[in-house]
Amino acid sequence: MQKYYTRACNFYYNKISRDLVKKKLSLPISGNKSFSFDTIEIITRTNKKKINIRSIKNLPSKIKKKVLIDINNISKPKKIPKLKFDNLPIFMGVLNITPDSFSDGGKFNEKSSAKKQINKLIVDGAKIIDVGGESTRPGSKEILQTKEWLRINKVMSYLKSKKFFVSLDTRKSFVMKKASKYKLDLINDVSGLSYDTEVIDFLKKTKLPFVLHHMKGNTETMQKNPSYNNVLLDIYDYFEDKLTLIRKSGIKHNHIILDPGIGFGKNMKHNITLINNVSIFHSLGLPVMLGISRKRFIKDISGNNDSKERIGGTVSSSIFSMLQGVQILRVHDVNEVNQGIKVFKKLNFNK
Repeated sequence: MQKYYTRACNFYYNKISRDLVKKKLSLPISGNKSFSFDTIEIITRTNKKKINIRSIKNLPSKIKKKVLIDINNISKPKKIPKLKFDNLPIFMGVLNITPDSFSDGGKFNEKSSAKKQINKLIVDGAKIIDVGGESTRPGSKEILQTKEWLRINKVMSYLKSKKFFVSLDTRKSFVMKKASKYKLDLINDVSGLSYDTEVIDFLKKTKLPFVLHHMKGNTETMQKNPSYNNVLLDIYDYFEDKLTLIRKSGIKHNHIILDPGIGFGKNMKHNITLINNVSIFHSLGLPVMLGISRKRFIKDISGNNDSKERIGGTVSSSIFSMLQGVQILRVHDVNEVNQGIKVFKKLNFNK
Protein backbone atom coordinates (compact mmCIF):
# COMPACT_ATOMS: atom_id res chain seq x y z
CA MET A 1 0.00 0.00 0.00
CA GLN A 2 1.37 3.39 -1.00
CA LYS A 3 2.15 5.71 1.88
CA TYR A 4 1.68 9.49 1.70
CA TYR A 5 3.68 12.15 3.52
CA THR A 6 2.87 15.86 3.88
CA ARG A 7 5.45 18.64 3.95
CA ALA A 8 4.48 22.24 4.68
CA CYS A 9 6.14 24.77 2.35
CA ASN A 10 5.87 28.32 0.98
CA PHE A 11 6.03 30.14 4.29
CA TYR A 12 4.95 33.63 5.37
CA TYR A 13 6.04 35.68 8.36
CA ASN A 14 4.83 38.39 10.75
CA LYS A 15 2.14 40.83 9.51
CA ILE A 16 1.84 39.25 6.07
CA SER A 17 1.35 35.88 7.73
CA ARG A 18 -1.21 37.16 10.23
CA ASP A 19 -3.23 38.82 7.46
CA LEU A 20 -3.23 35.66 5.35
CA VAL A 21 -4.25 33.49 8.30
CA LYS A 22 -7.08 35.90 9.09
CA LYS A 23 -8.30 35.62 5.48
CA LYS A 24 -7.90 31.82 5.67
CA LEU A 25 -5.38 31.90 2.85
CA SER A 26 -2.63 30.32 4.93
CA LEU A 27 -2.40 28.07 8.00
CA PRO A 28 -0.27 28.67 11.10
CA ILE A 29 2.72 26.55 12.04
CA SER A 30 2.29 25.22 15.60
CA GLY A 31 -0.51 27.67 16.37
CA ASN A 32 1.67 30.71 15.63
CA LYS A 33 -0.25 33.04 13.31
CA SER A 34 2.93 35.03 12.67
CA PHE A 35 4.38 32.04 10.84
CA SER A 36 2.23 30.24 8.31
CA PHE A 37 2.17 28.27 5.04
CA ASP A 38 -0.18 28.08 2.07
CA THR A 39 1.28 25.13 0.16
CA ILE A 40 1.91 21.48 0.89
CA GLU A 41 4.04 18.93 -0.86
CA ILE A 42 2.45 15.49 -0.99
CA ILE A 43 5.24 12.92 -1.15
CA THR A 44 5.41 9.20 -1.84
CA ARG A 45 8.39 6.90 -2.34
CA THR A 46 8.07 7.42 -6.10
CA ASN A 47 6.58 10.87 -6.60
CA LYS A 48 5.89 14.29 -5.10
CA LYS A 49 3.55 17.14 -5.94
CA LYS A 50 2.93 20.61 -4.51
CA ILE A 51 -0.59 22.02 -4.16
CA ASN A 52 -2.14 25.09 -2.54
CA ILE A 53 -4.05 24.36 0.67
CA ARG A 54 -7.25 25.50 -1.04
CA SER A 55 -6.93 22.55 -3.44
CA ILE A 56 -6.91 19.93 -0.69
CA LYS A 57 -10.69 19.57 -1.04
CA ASN A 58 -10.16 18.24 -4.57
CA LEU A 59 -7.90 15.37 -3.52
CA PRO A 60 -9.10 11.76 -3.59
CA SER A 61 -10.80 10.95 -0.28
CA LYS A 62 -8.11 8.56 0.97
CA ILE A 63 -5.29 11.06 0.35
CA LYS A 64 -7.35 13.98 1.62
CA LYS A 65 -8.01 12.19 4.93
CA LYS A 66 -4.29 11.65 5.50
CA VAL A 67 -3.38 15.21 4.47
CA LEU A 68 -5.98 16.74 6.80
CA ILE A 69 -4.59 14.73 9.74
CA ASP A 70 -1.07 15.93 8.89
CA ILE A 71 -2.17 19.55 8.53
CA ASN A 72 -3.83 19.43 11.93
CA ASN A 73 -0.55 18.14 13.38
CA ILE A 74 1.39 20.91 11.64
CA SER A 75 -0.95 23.68 12.80
CA LYS A 76 -1.72 22.72 16.39
CA PRO A 77 0.26 24.41 19.22
CA LYS A 78 3.25 22.50 20.60
CA LYS A 79 4.01 22.35 24.31
CA ILE A 80 6.98 21.44 26.48
CA PRO A 81 6.64 22.27 30.21
CA LYS A 82 8.58 25.41 31.24
CA LEU A 83 9.37 26.35 27.61
CA LYS A 84 7.61 29.15 25.76
CA PHE A 85 7.25 28.83 21.99
CA ASP A 86 6.15 32.42 21.40
CA ASN A 87 9.56 33.74 20.25
CA LEU A 88 11.32 31.27 18.01
CA PRO A 89 13.78 29.77 17.62
CA ILE A 90 14.66 28.62 21.13
CA PHE A 91 18.40 28.22 21.63
CA MET A 92 19.76 25.15 23.36
CA GLY A 93 23.26 26.06 24.49
CA VAL A 94 25.82 23.25 24.43
CA LEU A 95 27.96 22.56 27.50
CA ASN A 96 30.39 19.70 26.88
CA ILE A 97 32.22 18.71 30.06
CA THR A 98 34.46 16.36 28.10
CA PRO A 99 38.10 16.18 27.03
CA ASP A 100 37.31 14.94 23.49
CA SER A 101 34.17 16.57 22.03
CA PHE A 102 34.68 17.42 18.38
CA SER A 103 34.62 21.22 18.71
CA ASP A 104 35.27 22.24 22.31
CA GLY A 105 36.73 19.21 24.06
CA GLY A 106 38.64 20.14 27.21
CA LYS A 107 37.53 23.78 27.39
CA PHE A 108 35.00 23.34 30.19
CA ASN A 109 36.31 20.38 32.17
CA GLU A 110 36.91 22.43 35.29
CA LYS A 111 33.99 23.47 37.49
CA SER A 112 34.88 27.17 37.29
CA SER A 113 35.13 27.26 33.49
CA ALA A 114 31.91 25.23 33.14
CA LYS A 115 29.99 27.64 35.40
CA LYS A 116 31.37 30.61 33.50
CA GLN A 117 30.25 29.08 30.21
CA ILE A 118 26.75 28.38 31.57
CA ASN A 119 26.37 32.04 32.50
CA LYS A 120 27.66 33.15 29.10
CA LEU A 121 25.22 30.88 27.26
CA ILE A 122 22.30 32.30 29.26
CA VAL A 123 23.38 35.92 28.75
CA ASP A 124 23.82 35.25 25.03
CA GLY A 125 20.23 34.03 24.73
CA ALA A 126 20.09 30.31 25.50
CA LYS A 127 16.86 29.14 27.13
CA ILE A 128 18.12 25.57 27.56
CA ILE A 129 21.49 24.37 28.86
CA ASP A 130 22.36 20.95 27.40
CA VAL A 131 24.94 19.30 29.66
CA GLY A 132 26.96 16.36 28.39
CA GLY A 133 29.76 14.32 29.97
CA GLU A 134 30.45 11.87 27.15
CA SER A 135 31.49 12.73 23.61
CA THR A 136 29.26 11.30 20.87
CA ARG A 137 31.34 12.63 17.97
CA PRO A 138 31.90 10.24 15.04
CA GLY A 139 34.37 7.54 16.10
CA SER A 140 34.04 8.22 19.82
CA LYS A 141 34.07 5.33 22.28
CA GLU A 142 31.85 4.72 25.26
CA ILE A 143 33.08 5.71 28.71
CA LEU A 144 32.10 4.30 32.10
CA GLN A 145 28.81 5.67 33.43
CA THR A 146 30.50 6.56 36.72
CA LYS A 147 33.10 8.67 34.90
CA GLU A 148 30.39 10.40 32.87
CA TRP A 149 28.46 11.24 36.04
CA LEU A 150 31.55 12.60 37.81
CA ARG A 151 31.99 15.08 34.96
CA ILE A 152 28.35 16.19 34.90
CA ASN A 153 28.04 16.37 38.67
CA LYS A 154 30.47 19.31 38.72
CA VAL A 155 27.68 21.66 37.64
CA MET A 156 24.41 20.08 38.78
CA SER A 157 24.21 21.93 42.11
CA TYR A 158 24.92 25.21 40.36
CA LEU A 159 22.27 24.60 37.71
CA LYS A 160 19.73 23.75 40.41
CA SER A 161 20.49 26.93 42.34
CA LYS A 162 20.04 29.10 39.24
CA LYS A 163 16.78 27.43 38.15
CA PHE A 164 17.90 27.19 34.53
CA PHE A 165 16.11 24.85 32.11
CA VAL A 166 18.42 21.83 32.15
CA SER A 167 18.75 19.25 29.38
CA LEU A 168 20.89 16.18 30.02
CA ASP A 169 22.81 14.82 27.03
CA THR A 170 23.28 11.16 27.97
CA ARG A 171 22.38 7.65 26.83
CA LYS A 172 22.59 6.09 30.28
CA SER A 173 19.78 5.63 32.80
CA PHE A 174 22.33 5.60 35.64
CA VAL A 175 23.37 9.17 34.80
CA MET A 176 19.74 10.24 34.32
CA LYS A 177 18.75 8.93 37.75
CA LYS A 178 21.69 10.68 39.42
CA ALA A 179 20.97 14.01 37.72
CA SER A 180 17.23 13.84 38.44
CA LYS A 181 18.01 14.29 42.15
CA TYR A 182 19.24 17.81 41.31
CA LYS A 183 17.58 19.64 38.43
CA LEU A 184 16.40 18.02 35.24
CA ASP A 185 13.87 19.29 32.68
CA LEU A 186 14.70 17.34 29.52
CA ILE A 187 16.52 14.17 28.43
CA ASN A 188 18.54 14.37 25.21
CA ASP A 189 19.51 10.78 24.33
CA VAL A 190 21.28 10.66 20.94
CA SER A 191 20.69 6.91 20.66
CA GLY A 192 16.95 7.40 20.25
CA LEU A 193 16.33 5.62 23.59
CA SER A 194 17.94 2.47 22.14
CA TYR A 195 21.26 2.29 23.99
CA ASP A 196 20.00 1.52 27.51
CA THR A 197 16.90 -0.64 27.95
CA GLU A 198 16.11 1.05 31.29
CA VAL A 199 15.81 4.56 29.83
CA ILE A 200 12.21 4.17 28.67
CA ASP A 201 11.20 2.90 32.11
CA PHE A 202 12.92 5.91 33.71
CA LEU A 203 11.08 8.28 31.37
CA LYS A 204 7.79 6.53 32.06
CA LYS A 205 8.22 6.87 35.83
CA THR A 206 9.45 10.48 35.83
CA LYS A 207 7.26 11.73 32.94
CA LEU A 208 10.15 13.94 31.89
CA PRO A 209 10.14 15.51 28.42
CA PHE A 210 12.73 14.06 26.06
CA VAL A 211 14.32 14.40 22.65
CA LEU A 212 13.68 11.54 20.23
CA HIS A 213 16.86 11.52 18.19
CA HIS A 214 17.81 9.60 15.06
CA MET A 215 21.21 7.98 14.78
CA LYS A 216 22.14 5.23 12.32
CA GLY A 217 24.40 2.69 14.01
CA ASN A 218 26.49 3.80 16.98
CA THR A 219 29.04 6.55 17.54
CA GLU A 220 31.98 4.33 16.56
CA THR A 221 30.49 3.16 13.26
CA MET A 222 27.81 5.67 12.23
CA GLN A 223 29.92 7.53 9.64
CA LYS A 224 31.21 4.43 7.86
CA ASN A 225 29.36 4.67 4.53
CA PRO A 226 25.83 5.33 5.87
CA SER A 227 23.09 4.49 3.36
CA TYR A 228 19.31 4.90 3.09
CA ASN A 229 16.61 4.10 0.56
CA ASN A 230 15.30 7.64 1.04
CA VAL A 231 16.90 9.47 3.95
CA LEU A 232 13.99 11.88 4.50
CA LEU A 233 11.22 9.29 4.43
CA ASP A 234 13.27 6.60 6.17
CA ILE A 235 13.81 8.90 9.15
CA TYR A 236 10.15 9.98 9.12
CA ASP A 237 9.15 6.29 9.26
CA TYR A 238 11.71 5.73 12.03
CA PHE A 239 10.05 8.45 14.12
CA GLU A 240 6.58 7.03 13.50
CA ASP A 241 7.63 3.51 14.44
CA LYS A 242 9.55 4.70 17.50
CA LEU A 243 6.63 6.80 18.71
CA THR A 244 4.35 3.76 18.39
CA LEU A 245 6.75 1.73 20.56
CA ILE A 246 6.98 4.57 23.08
CA ARG A 247 3.19 4.73 23.35
CA LYS A 248 2.99 0.96 23.83
CA SER A 249 5.54 1.23 26.64
CA GLY A 250 3.14 3.44 28.58
CA ILE A 251 4.46 6.95 27.80
CA LYS A 252 1.34 8.86 26.77
CA HIS A 253 2.37 12.53 26.94
CA ASN A 254 3.37 14.64 23.93
CA HIS A 255 6.31 16.37 25.60
CA ILE A 256 8.64 14.95 22.97
CA ILE A 257 11.03 16.82 20.67
CA LEU A 258 12.11 15.34 17.33
CA ASP A 259 15.73 15.62 16.17
CA PRO A 260 16.61 13.99 12.80
CA GLY A 261 20.25 13.82 13.88
CA ILE A 262 22.32 15.89 11.46
CA GLY A 263 25.74 14.22 11.20
CA PHE A 264 24.72 11.09 13.09
CA GLY A 265 25.06 8.41 10.45
CA LYS A 266 24.60 10.75 7.47
CA ASN A 267 26.87 11.96 4.68
CA MET A 268 26.77 15.48 3.27
CA LYS A 269 24.02 14.66 0.77
CA HIS A 270 21.86 13.14 3.51
CA ASN A 271 22.35 16.17 5.76
CA ILE A 272 21.51 18.66 3.01
CA THR A 273 18.38 16.71 2.07
CA LEU A 274 17.20 16.71 5.69
CA ILE A 275 17.84 20.43 6.24
CA ASN A 276 16.20 21.36 2.93
CA ASN A 277 13.07 19.37 3.78
CA VAL A 278 13.01 19.51 7.59
CA SER A 279 9.46 20.92 7.61
CA ILE A 280 8.14 17.42 6.81
CA PHE A 281 8.61 16.50 10.46
CA HIS A 282 6.03 19.08 11.58
CA SER A 283 3.34 16.69 10.37
CA LEU A 284 4.22 14.33 13.23
CA GLY A 285 2.72 16.92 15.58
CA LEU A 286 5.74 17.49 17.84
CA PRO A 287 8.37 20.25 18.18
CA VAL A 288 11.42 19.90 15.94
CA MET A 289 15.04 20.48 16.97
CA LEU A 290 18.17 20.61 14.83
CA GLY A 291 21.78 20.26 15.95
CA ILE A 292 23.65 21.84 13.04
CA SER A 293 26.26 23.77 15.00
CA ARG A 294 29.81 23.46 13.60
CA LYS A 295 28.88 20.18 11.87
CA ARG A 296 31.02 18.55 9.21
CA PHE A 297 28.61 19.32 6.35
CA ILE A 298 29.64 22.98 6.76
CA LYS A 299 33.25 21.97 6.19
CA ASP A 300 32.24 19.80 3.22
CA ILE A 301 30.52 22.77 1.60
CA SER A 302 32.94 25.57 2.56
CA GLY A 303 36.25 23.69 2.74
CA ASN A 304 36.99 24.99 6.25
CA ASN A 305 38.18 22.03 8.31
CA ASP A 306 38.51 23.64 11.74
CA SER A 307 35.24 23.11 13.64
CA LYS A 308 35.74 26.38 15.54
CA GLU A 309 35.80 28.28 12.22
CA ARG A 310 32.37 27.08 11.05
CA ILE A 311 30.32 29.82 12.71
CA GLY A 312 29.28 31.44 9.42
CA GLY A 313 27.90 28.16 8.15
CA THR A 314 26.17 27.58 11.48
CA VAL A 315 24.47 30.99 11.32
CA SER A 316 23.29 30.59 7.72
CA SER A 317 21.94 27.06 8.24
CA SER A 318 20.28 28.17 11.49
CA ILE A 319 18.43 30.96 9.67
CA PHE A 320 17.41 28.55 6.93
CA SER A 321 16.08 26.10 9.54
CA MET A 322 14.20 28.85 11.37
CA LEU A 323 12.46 29.77 8.12
CA GLN A 324 11.07 26.23 7.96
CA GLY A 325 9.63 26.45 11.45
CA VAL A 326 12.28 24.56 13.42
CA GLN A 327 11.50 25.42 17.03
CA ILE A 328 14.79 24.59 18.77
CA LEU A 329 18.39 25.06 17.60
CA ARG A 330 21.18 23.31 19.50
CA VAL A 331 24.25 25.52 19.16
CA HIS A 332 27.66 26.16 20.67
CA ASP A 333 27.94 29.82 19.61
CA VAL A 334 24.68 31.21 20.97
CA ASN A 335 25.75 34.85 20.79
CA GLU A 336 26.73 34.72 17.12
CA VAL A 337 23.69 32.71 15.98
CA ASN A 338 21.31 34.83 18.05
CA GLN A 339 22.83 38.02 16.63
CA GLY A 340 22.54 36.74 13.07
CA ILE A 341 18.90 35.79 13.52
CA LYS A 342 18.03 39.09 15.23
CA VAL A 343 19.51 41.08 12.36
CA PHE A 344 17.85 38.85 9.76
CA LYS A 345 14.46 39.25 11.44
CA LYS A 346 14.84 43.03 11.65
CA LEU A 347 15.77 43.32 7.99
CA ASN A 348 13.10 40.93 6.71
CA PHE A 349 10.20 40.82 9.16
CA ASN A 350 9.97 44.44 10.33
CA LYS A 351 7.37 45.28 7.73
